[in-house]
Amino acid sequence: MGRAYVESLFEQQTGLYTWVEVSDNRYYLPEAGPASVVDSSLFREGDDAARAKFYSNLGTSDLPHVRSSTDVLPLEPGKILCVGLNYHDHAEEVGAELPQYPTIFTKYSNSLVGPDDPIAMPAESTKIDYEAELCVVIGKSVRRANEEEALDAIAGYTVFNDISVRDWQGRTSEWFQGKNWDHSTPLGPHIVAKDQVDPVKGLAIECLVDGEVMQSGTTANMIFTPAQIVSYLSTFMTLEPGDVIACGTPAGVGMSKKPRRFWLKAGHKVTVRIEGIGEITNECVPEAETVEHFEGKSWWGPGVASAGRFAEGG
Repeated sequence: MGRAYVESLFEQQTGLYTWVEVSDNRYYLPEAGPASVVDSSLFREGDDAARAKFYSNLGTSDLPHVRSSTDVLPLEPGKILCVGLNYHDHAEEVGAELPQYPTIFTKYSNSLVGPDDPIAMPAESTKIDYEAELCVVIGKSVRRANEEEALDAIAGYTVFNDISVRDWQGRTSEWFQGKNWDHSTPLGPHIVAKDQVDPVKGLAIECLVDGEVMQSGTTANMIFTPAQIVSYLSTFMTLEPGDVIACGTPAGVGMSKKPRRFWLKAGHKVTVRIEGIGEITNECVPEAETVEHFEGKSWWGPGVASAGRFAEGG
């Protein structure tokens, strides 16, 4: 998360915390090492001396953090909204008519993982697929917004991999049960300000499996732009700081390959990258082997109990 746009975008009133201030010194989260403290209760209620002690560990190799090898975002999304069939080429490859309105479904926070976490592969499925997606991060509350107001409400963009359990997704006409498996949806690695990139003009977006390009497209191919999506959603619900919206995937998903190449399997390493934003790489691991990794952790970092260890100076 670059310092150039942190201060202008993520002030405390937005609810997106990217820094703490201790004894009149501002500490940006990336300066604390690869896994920063992002537990909001620590930011709001933590003891200044304890925070100063933690942040005085800058540059050390032994940071007192339970996830010291994983980058995390200063983000606790209240809503995780997703748009289906939002690229012209993807709609064409699945044989669907172009939608008149955005197709909306939801995910829950149980499904999210960080940019270096494993993707938990459930034993109940043999048809697990990747979907590279641009993700909008909301920066201010908005309701019934026109497109200009909607764009103003966007704080920035990040990267999203909408891992989809196709054999469960296809059980009914509703996609929900194929989209919400625990610890299945990578998000990250950081938020890039909306004035740094322009998805409408086009950002290259790709998905690679074990280094082989499976999806390669451009965000200029989206049917509904981020501002149009935010405007539409805000018509019937209030969008709030920290909410995220995955904006759909381009052509090349596994289920549409002809002939089909493969479904994701344990051991596959899946990379999603978007021009100007960054990339995330996650290894597919049997769910049973990920239990210890995720135990006691929220996707964005330490849980409340873990945060207490910081208050004690590690």
